[in-house]
Amino acid sequence: MSRVMSRLRVTIPRQIAARFGIRPGDEVEWISDGSGIRLELVARQRPLGVAERLKLFDEGVDRQRERERLAKLIEQRGWSREDLYDRRGPR
Repeated sequence: MSRVMSRLRVTIPRQIAARFGIRPGDEVEWISDGSGIRLELVARQRPLGVAERLKLFDEGVDRQRERERLAKLIEQRGWSREDLYDRRGPR
């Protein structure tokens, strides 16, 4: 049996955690189940391999390069968004 602590924290009994493979740092989800509450372990993500991490890194680098390319185009257009407005409102 568990007790709800003052900050609404609950301890999972050791036998239950061992039976279902719950470890420190795992995420659980509290689900309202009609007249009760159900606790479910959120599926763990498998660790990414080196190739997958490199692919994600390359995609991030490509996105950053595209943002930098667009920023240069905006600088080259000769006007800014602020130029379209003055303190009285739009022109």
